[in-house]
Amino acid sequence: MIYGHIKMKNDFKEIGKNVIDLQIKALKKLRYSLDESFNKAVNTITKCKSKIIICGVGKSGIIASKISATLSSVGTPSFAISASDCSHGDLGRITKNDILILISNSGNTSELSNIISYSKKNKITLIGIVSNKDSILFKSSKINLLIPNVLESGYGIVPTSSTTIQLAIGDALAISLMKKKKFGKLDFKKFHPSGSLSNKLKTASDLMLIKTKIPFVNENKIMKDVLKILNSKKLGFVVVVNDKGLTNGIFTDGDLKRLLQKKKYIDKLKIKSFMTKNPFMVEENVLATEILKMMNRKKITSACVYKKGNKKRTIGVIHIHNILKNSR
Repeated sequence: MIYGHIKMKNDFKEIGKNVIDLQIKALKKLRYSLDESFNKAVNTITKCKSKIIICGVGKSGIIASKISATLSSVGTPSFAISASDCSHGDLGRITKNDILILISNSGNTSELSNIISYSKKNKITLIGIVSNKDSILFKSSKINLLIPNVLESGYGIVPTSSTTIQLAIGDALAISLMKKKKFGKLDFKKFHPSGSLSNKLKTASDLMLIKTKIPFVNENKIMKDVLKILNSKKLGFVVVVNDKGLTNGIFTDGDLKRLLQKKKYIDKLKIKSFMTKNPFMVEENVLATEILKMMNRKKITSACVYKKGNKKRTIGVIHIHNILKNSR
């Protein structure tokens, strides 16, 4: 049996490679086809005060759902609608303040005619993702993202390369909008509160111990009293503060061991003489993964946490075990 120019002998790797090669070529054509219309689309969507509605027919409809989900996850509210359902009431889901994105390779699909007509009557901004300049969709759209004509796999008739570039241009829009809106990791975290991705995006404020769990000691405390707090909090360190509550240093189990090697009687000694000044401090929105890297680099196991602009006041503490426990 022959598939194109490839002989089949129960080994389909070459067919798979051929499909992938066609899609790579399609993506390269897409990359070089992006023009000023892409900038217009990004700027127009950024100004939208309502929702981005995305619609396609057949395989393009599935791509529309994925693009919509990606947009919503990075700060651009969106939902996908079915082209066929629009002729049976779903047009009511589109308002004048929305932006409508229609996806169609040919741009002449019959299911899109009612949607295009509706958008014209209600002056809804229409963005077309289409490969045919002579199509109804291209001529009706305010902004056209013209995608290249590409060779499909499967005798040239199965939507493969075309849907790949539709998906890619949707991803390109989503990430561009993310950058344009300055949608950062902390914003992304709000929309992804669960799962392994959420763990990677946890910050110091998510993991830190606060209030009475912080092992504070005044710098004028004698070691006898300090050791009681050190033992009761069971964190392996205490945070040393002055009379104003500002952080002056830290004292750890390691510091205690070194002190005992030098002095036999320490009960009456004041901790301020033996604390480590300028302790490791992190701002509350620093990612836990970054804190862990810094701890490993500095070969330490704890950190004081502060609010931005007030580095001298500790609002929480983190032990390396807190990070490791929550990174699983």
